[in-house]
Amino acid sequence: MTPDEFRRYGHEVVDWLADYFAHPEQHAVLPKVEPGFLAPQLPPSAPEQGEPMEAILADFTRLIVPGLTHWNHPRFFAYFSVTGSPPGVLAEMLAAGLNINHMVWKSGPSATELEQVTTGWLRQWLGLPEEFFGMIHDTASNSTLHGLAAAREQADPAARTHGVARGLVLYTSEQAHSSVEKSAIAIGLGQRHVRKIAVDECFRLRPDALEETIRADLAQGLRPCCVVATVGATSTTSVDPVPAVADIAQRYGLWLHVDAAYGGAAGLVPEYAHYLAGCARADSLVMNPHKWMGTPVDLSVLFTRRPDVLRRAFALVPEYLRTAEDARALNYMDYSLPLGRRFRALKLWFVMRSYGREGIVAKVRAHIAWAQNLARRIAAHPDYEVCAPTPMSLVCFRRKGTDEDNRALLDRINATGEAFLSHTVLNGRFVLRLAIGNYATTEADVERCWELIQRV
Repeated sequence: MTPDEFRRYGHEVVDWLADYFAHPEQHAVLPKVEPGFLAPQLPPSAPEQGEPMEAILADFTRLIVPGLTHWNHPRFFAYFSVTGSPPGVLAEMLAAGLNINHMVWKSGPSATELEQVTTGWLRQWLGLPEEFFGMIHDTASNSTLHGLAAAREQADPAARTHGVARGLVLYTSEQAHSSVEKSAIAIGLGQRHVRKIAVDECFRLRPDALEETIRADLAQGLRPCCVVATVGATSTTSVDPVPAVADIAQRYGLWLHVDAAYGGAAGLVPEYAHYLAGCARADSLVMNPHKWMGTPVDLSVLFTRRPDVLRRAFALVPEYLRTAEDARALNYMDYSLPLGRRFRALKLWFVMRSYGREGIVAKVRAHIAWAQNLARRIAAHPDYEVCAPTPMSLVCFRRKGTDEDNRALLDRINATGEAFLSHTVLNGRFVLRLAIGNYATTEADVERCWELIQRV
């Protein structure tokens, strides 16, 4: 492809994206396709000769787009929204073109140092102490894995060479994200040594139950090593009592990891800053700018006050990667499992500069207000009930009736293509989740979805 051809097709792609950003609602949120729909429409093997870009772009529009679930749609209310905002998309294009791998400082000086700057900016917004070290991963699952690997390193330094000692125990809420348990599997603790602590009526971890479980394990000769608290749990956006959990962690010498992947952004809003109370005492914390800050997926930030422990857990430098640099030259590969590192910091830098703290706070504040207003309307309706508090921008609700009724309701909503909701199970009941978080969403979109729910 010549530079002129690249310029021509690049303009076509940008024009397509500009139209998409202007009118994402022209697409059904959830496509009406069945598993296996795409393969029969494509050749069974890759082409021997190169094909013209006109044909490739035409097939993208004709074959690929109709089968996409549109996360950038303003009525995408499932899971937690991730928005590819225009500034972030422009940065992603530049990062892809530069194709940098900043595994060591020398292989990407600007990328390495921009990551230090942007994570520092985010640390300041979150109100975390200056000694917190930040690094960018792809998703919260990977950030949590690294945080818990550091916890294992602190509790059992010999694990790096001899394998994990038996009896290390991890504690978390029964509402915690599945990545916590998966991480325990990956670092060798095992599912049997993950304690899922009971929650209160608001789905928050109970400190009394946590301490009781720790004492019981100590009495059995086990070794408590880590506790995970959540700020914005996936099913309900509940906020664990982090200050009380931090007290217990300190009392028993446990590593405290905070999963604020979703809820951390709510803490940027001054009136909701209390959601982050106690987080400054964490040993590690994860927050995802790709969830609620308009940063294209994927970008998760892991903070830790103990980068020395994180480095001990992962540093392994073969001769072909050894460098003799200034002490200020940070090599991120020493702090993580992956060697390759995309230039993710560029899109966070673009987004933070384009919107500023005020712009991001305004979006998050509006989303929370719309969700809380919707929750009040649902609670007032005789045929519906709200099933959990609404501290953030997620509404958990159900139509009064059986689980089968509510499964059918969810299927009918999603089948319209006008909106996309997901579900969870709370107190043994099937519950619908409506999560507001897309940057293109308006209050009118929320109202239209509520009308759709009642209509179907």
